[in-house]
Parts: sequence; C-alpha cells; structure tokens
Amino acid sequence: MSLFRDLFRRLRLHWGWVAAQFAGIALLILVGLAWTRLPDKHVWQVALSLLLPLLLAIAALALQAGTLRSLADCEGERVKLLWRANTLLLGVALLWVALLWVCWALLDWYDGQIPLWAGYLNSQAPAYARARLFTYDHIQFGLTLAEWLLRWVVVPAKILPYAMASAQFGLRLPWRRVLRLLRNWRWWLGVLLAALVAVALPGQFFAGEPSGSVHAQVWLVVLKLVAAYVLAVGSWVLLLGWLAVLFDRLPPAEAVLVPAPARVEPPDDK
Repeated sequence: MSLFRDLFRRLRLHWGWVAAQFAGIALLILVGLAWTRLPDKHVWQVALSLLLPLLLAIAALALQAGTLRSLADCEGERVKLLWRANTLLLGVALLWVALLWVCWALLDWYDGQIPLWAGYLNSQAPAYARARLFTYDHIQFGLTLAEWLLRWVVVPAKILPYAMASAQFGLRLPWRRVLRLLRNWRWWLGVLLAALVAVALPGQFFAGEPSGSVHAQVWLVVLKLVAAYVLAVGSWVLLLGWLAVLFDRLPPAEAVLVPAPARVEPPDDK
C-alpha cells in the first residue's frame, strides 16, 4: 500500500478523531476567549481564572495524544491507557510543550532583534555590496525568512516525532526509530507543505486593503477566519496522519541493527 493510500485509509477509519480535532480546537478557542472575560470580584472567580488555563492545556494535550494514538498502528508495542500510564503520558507531554515554549520564546527574542542585526550587518558590508546585495531590506528579509522557517518548520519537525513517540511509549522512547524518521526527507517536505498551507497562505487573506461597505467587510473577515481555521486544522490533521504513516513504516531498531545470522553450508564430502 502506498503512503498516501495508507494516510487516507487511517483518516477514514478514525474520522471521529478527525472531527474531534475540528470541533475540539474550536471549542478550546472559544473557552479560552471566555476565560479572558472572566471577572475577578469573588474568590471562586479568581480560582477559576487560575484553574481554567490548566484544564484547557490538559484537554488540548489529551485531544492531540488521542488523535496520534488512533492514527498509529502499533497496538502491541505502546503502553496501555491506564490511570498510571495517563499520568505518565501527561507529564511527558508537558515536558515537550515546555520545550516548544522555550524554543518559541527564543524565536520571539530573535524576531525582536532582526532590525538591529539587519542594520549592523548592512553597516559592516562593503560599500558596493551594501548598496546592491546586502541592503538593509535584503538582510531583514533573509533574517525574517530564517525565523519563519525555524518557527514553523524546523522546531515542529524536530519536536513532533518525539511527542508522538511519547504519546505511545511514554518514557520508553524508540530513539533510533525517531532519529531515522528525522532523516526522512518525506517528513520534512510534509512539514514544509503544512506550514505553507496553514500559516503562509492564510496570512495572505488579510494582506490586502479593505474595501466595500462595513457589513460586507465584516462578512468577508468572518469567511477569511473560517477559511484560515479550516486550512490550519486540516493541515494539522494531515500532518499528524503523515507522521503516523512514516513512523509506522519504519522497522523497529532491532530489525535494523541486528543482522540475520549467516547461513553455513555443510562441507562437501566429495
């Protein structure tokens, strides 16, 4: 079976989890918006304001872990969903989320330094190159493009395979299997295409100047937001399925590292 046929077979078999992604993420966004409007006049309101973000994070992690486990075909290898295993999986998932947050915080700092670095690099270039090749705009565009690739391609491509393995195996990560996936060009191409469709394309929806009546502009913005949401969540689901297909197609580490014993031919008496 080809990779694409296997991908759409899994999405068709587990359509419930696919639908849960579209409905669940929308619900989490709405609850998150409602959280910002909570008053803080009473003690229970303050407690709810502190507790609700944790509950949202746990719900989001449970939704993604459940989708990953449903799309993967390794029932005999992964840990069972018992209470202790759920607690372990949640703790490991929080570690990967913390790592992702640290990477994004560093990229936010990098994004704020781009104008300063672009001006410095432009001032250090030779006069001819400074006016033609290494202009301020060219350098700023290159640094911005590098930051976009790091944020939407490199960091997700590095963390997602480990997060998926953790959702299935807990602390017993198949490190060699994950590393072989990270060397697979199909995985990197899938992440790049998902980033272009989910991030770059919706960004163009709001690039033009508004025109028409206020009523028409409001409906146009609503349609753009719905289209951006469908593209983002759809790309996310396809990327998770693609990750599951590529991960399951890799043989276990033992099958690759341990060679088959050589066949010894009996001596010829003649």
